[in-house]
Amino acid sequence: MPPLSQALEAAHARRLRRYRLVLLALGLLLLPSLLLALGLGVYRIAWQEWPQLVQGGEAYLVLTQIRLPRVLLAALVGGLWGLSGAVLQGLFRTPLADPALIGMGAGGALGAALWSFGMSGAWMLYGLPLAALAGTLLAVALVWRLAYREGQVQVTTLILVGVIFSTVAGALIGLLGQLGGETQSRDFTFWTQGGFSGSNWALVGPLAGLGLLAGGLLLRLAPWLNALVLGEREARMLGLDVVRFKRQALWGVALAVGVAVAGGGVIAFVGLLAPQLFRWLAGPDHRYALPGALLLGALLGVWGDLLARLLAAPLEVPLSFLTALVGGPLFLWMLVQRVRL
Repeated sequence: MPPLSQALEAAHARRLRRYRLVLLALGLLLLPSLLLALGLGVYRIAWQEWPQLVQGGEAYLVLTQIRLPRVLLAALVGGLWGLSGAVLQGLFRTPLADPALIGMGAGGALGAALWSFGMSGAWMLYGLPLAALAGTLLAVALVWRLAYREGQVQVTTLILVGVIFSTVAGALIGLLGQLGGETQSRDFTFWTQGGFSGSNWALVGPLAGLGLLAGGLLLRLAPWLNALVLGEREARMLGLDVVRFKRQALWGVALAVGVAVAGGGVIAFVGLLAPQLFRWLAGPDHRYALPGALLLGALLGVWGDLLARLLAAPLEVPLSFLTALVGGPLFLWMLVQRVRL
């Protein structure tokens, strides 16, 4: 074998090994993170108490009925935000794309708020993901329409339209809260600031099913996202129907974001942070970047919720405040770097 071929093969093997090691490390880190989040909080469950939990009591109820559904929902929602961000960044071929930044999260929140304003009981609970999905699709259609110029999406326009749409949607949610009274206003704050204080098993069940469906649909897009990196013309030459593929990808992202918003409100910058962190740790190959962003998003969701519970206990800090403290400066830095190029 020629020396150049040997060098290329060795470099490829090193990259694969790096991808797999990073994915393995993230998977192994998730389990202790879940256990830590289960034990810590305003009501702390010490490690030595865990063997006695099977006997019931107050700690058992806190763990099984409050803490466990909350931690699982935080992992699910964070993972869906991270995976959605990775798909959008590959679809638009820019690291600046984030479902929350381009208005998808605000659309889902508006749909969920409108539904919960007029519904109650089982209708409100089980229709919530569908309402959030409808709002997300509306945001996708509007933002895509306004940002699409000369056969491609203008990233700057995409972000500007998303920010404007998010502002208007937030104002409408606030108006609905005022019309509904003090209790409704306090509840609707959840949709714009994010959090998992309302988690319960009745919510986790249906959202987990829809979330697994959305995750499966998005993970299958990885090979074609790699082809799209080469450019739309080259992707067509490889047999990809670009228009149909983009439509399918956006439907999958809309479903994932709708589920995420229904479960945790709008959590900004997780969709930006998770894919970017994985690319820094391992590389850009979507076959690994999509599951990597999913795992990193789940970790961010679990740790973000834990910090939100602990920083101002017994009060809770809105989760988007924490993610914005990290994601905001990162986004600004990435935007400045893009302008310089």
